[in-house]
Amino acid sequence: MIDMEVADLSRWQFALTAMYHFLFVPLTLGLAFMLAIMESVYVMTGRQVWKDMTKFWGALFGINFALGVSTGITMEFQFGMNWSYYSHYVGDVFGAPLAIEGLMAFFLEATLVGLFFFGWDRMSKQAHLAVTWFMAIGTNLSALWILIANGWMQNPVGSEFNPETMRMEVVDFMAVLFNPVAQAKFVHTVAAGYVTGALFVLAISAWFLLQRRHRGFAKRSMTVAAAFGLMGSLSVVVLGDESGYALTHNQRMKLAALEAMWETHEAPAPLTLVGFPDVENQTTHFAVDVPWVLGLIATRSLDQEVQGILPLVAIAETRVENGIRAYDALQRLRADENDIEARTQFEETKFDLGYGLLLQRYMADPRDATPDQIRQAAFDTIPDVPVMFWSFRFMAGIGLYMILLFGTAFVLCTLRKHETRWFLWVALFSLPLPWVAAELGWLLAEYGRQPWIIEGMLPTFLGVSSLNATQIWMTIAGFTALYGALAVVEVMLMLHFIRKGPYAGKGGESGKSTKTRPAATEGGMAPIPAE
Repeated sequence: MIDMEVADLSRWQFALTAMYHFLFVPLTLGLAFMLAIMESVYVMTGRQVWKDMTKFWGALFGINFALGVSTGITMEFQFGMNWSYYSHYVGDVFGAPLAIEGLMAFFLEATLVGLFFFGWDRMSKQAHLAVTWFMAIGTNLSALWILIANGWMQNPVGSEFNPETMRMEVVDFMAVLFNPVAQAKFVHTVAAGYVTGALFVLAISAWFLLQRRHRGFAKRSMTVAAAFGLMGSLSVVVLGDESGYALTHNQRMKLAALEAMWETHEAPAPLTLVGFPDVENQTTHFAVDVPWVLGLIATRSLDQEVQGILPLVAIAETRVENGIRAYDALQRLRADENDIEARTQFEETKFDLGYGLLLQRYMADPRDATPDQIRQAAFDTIPDVPVMFWSFRFMAGIGLYMILLFGTAFVLCTLRKHETRWFLWVALFSLPLPWVAAELGWLLAEYGRQPWIIEGMLPTFLGVSSLNATQIWMTIAGFTALYGALAVVEVMLMLHFIRKGPYAGKGGESGKSTKTRPAATEGGMAPIPAE
């Protein structure tokens, strides 16, 4: 029997570390490309202010990068320490993307970051610019490999279960690499990172303008952030639509749950804007629907159905029954690998084995299951519908708000009305929103595929290590204390550098150019600093 307390605590621990780590990832992704853009302008124009911008925002990038790397290491250790059976089960598939991601993050990316910070006076302008662009590209490629690994967990293509080794094994690495779910997740995630980086720059620039400090610097930074953020926010919505389309083919239960769609609607299905899901009565109260929209997003057609939760449960019940047959055949093969009848039965039902394993939550041998237990296992495939429903709507609402915010910023910057005070306050107080949306996105992705650690193949509770609850509680407490301290250090460092401003130690607070322009005075012409 499975100790569900250990399984639940292991999930909480990984969620804690993963969501904490992802506080740093989006900002790293977004700032890296903005640094490359700013330095490109510096190299093309030779204007010192653009170099100052690159260095200032680069310092904040460095603080964030250091915290992101240090918290990411912890997650990789957890695969072996808290999820040892999962690591054994999928090591042939999961190991390669993680290894490549490690090489990208800890060798290529870290080396380029070092060259970025220490190469200003040791390299030509063009060589340093090339380093900055490679750093930005390397940062995004690092994210690609981890999302390929995660995408495989959502859609396990290019691999098969080997009954002799009791493991998943790669049969087509290119299928793993070009997994449509992984590709959709990658472009959606990096676009969200671009929005996060852009709003970070926009909000701090707004603070400088509200304080009437470094106005020339802040206006230029705000202009770059407005254009980059508008591009990123539009991309997030478009690429999020592609992620929704991928769910139709790979995770239909997740799609039905985030829409709280209990029954299958006549095609094309409507999109529910708001409502109140009622799990007990299996309905959604006071639903406000927009006709056709869900069908168009999910199927790209007007005549294909989007299946509801309860019809999908009925399908899951049949798959659980087939999974019991697969489990029975597997046990017979382990006893006698030459049992032809068992091998034939396993080949017919092997894709439903994971559904049979859902029953191990209730008993050691799925073959002992009663009809009621089979039905209960089928209902276990439904994620938490209210959490999914509202998380998606808050995330989507923030995404639309970002388009409005950056669209307004772009117009104001184009009209040279950077110091519109009401907008500066709105931009400043909007700073937390991209992180909220990003965390909600991961909640939808990971919590939404429960009860699976590998979609349709391995239930989450079977992936844990042989630990006890006390050990996990101790590590949760340790991580909470450590990460809490790191969060305080990171925020204090960020605020320290922001308060100092881009010209600290350079002989002036304003950062204005040393060029002069004539001004009339009683005694003739006097030099006045140009803004």
